[in-house]
Amino acid sequence: MASPQKNTLDLILAKLNKDQLKRKEQSDQLFNNFAKKIKFNQSPVRETVPNTSNLHGTSEKSSTGKSNSAQSTDNKCLLDLVAAKTDNLAALKWKKISNENLNLDYTVLFPHSLACQVFNRLEDEVQYFSGDLLKVQIFGKWHTIPRKQVSYGDPGLSYKFSGNSIPALPWTPLMLELRDVVTKLTDHTYNFVLINRYKDGNDHMGEHRDDEKDLDPNSPIISLSFGQPRDFIFRHKDARGKNALKKIEPVKLVLENGSLLVMKPPTNNFWYHSLPIRKRAMQTRINLTFRKMIVK
Repeated sequence: MASPQKNTLDLILAKLNKDQLKRKEQSDQLFNNFAKKIKFNQSPVRETVPNTSNLHGTSEKSSTGKSNSAQSTDNKCLLDLVAAKTDNLAALKWKKISNENLNLDYTVLFPHSLACQVFNRLEDEVQYFSGDLLKVQIFGKWHTIPRKQVSYGDPGLSYKFSGNSIPALPWTPLMLELRDVVTKLTDHTYNFVLINRYKDGNDHMGEHRDDEKDLDPNSPIISLSFGQPRDFIFRHKDARGKNALKKIEPVKLVLENGSLLVMKPPTNNFWYHSLPIRKRAMQTRINLTFRKMIVK
């Protein structure tokens, strides 16, 4: 005969699984409605399975097919989890990075185990754009970007850059929780998030500035990184190329698993940033940049 404790545990797990299924059905309905207008990949990207033994921790599967770690995160507010595991959000160790018109703050916000849980949820839940929405125009020619991409945000918002316009999908529960975390930490509000998935070190992002007219020039851009650590390089606009006007050394950061980077004004008016190819980076990285778009 099963013990009373085991029966209680089974009931709790059954309730969690039922709630998880309900949330998935709601998310699927939102996606299906929007997919009628925009072309998507019809399943989450899974080209690379992270090495959970050395990067993402142990992740056992439950009867729903989801990891137990993902289930535990589903049922707790991320802000509460972060606060509990860092003891005091005000005590986070921030690194100030500054140079000529460069104003950055950096910290490792999510403890490793929690960062791994968030990474797993992102892998399970995020659907990425495909087709023309993954193309940018450079010197008059269209190119497919070397990474996966999608965006979420308030109704009617879109992000225009490099000749393309990226529409915002409706906020999901996970995106709202992550938005609440960065809102609490930075005392700014955000209505749009752009997500880039780099399957390994071959996926990359070229030098550019996030200085589009649709962005609020007085609001910082917040970068959350999960998974494979990657180099992130800033280069001043007057210190690029053979005919550089100034001699200013590039600034290189390593964006770690669970890290948060705050790019404050006027950084994006003066500094280009990039995520270069790194052949030795074997695992997947997911990056979320929260922005405040101007509502017209």
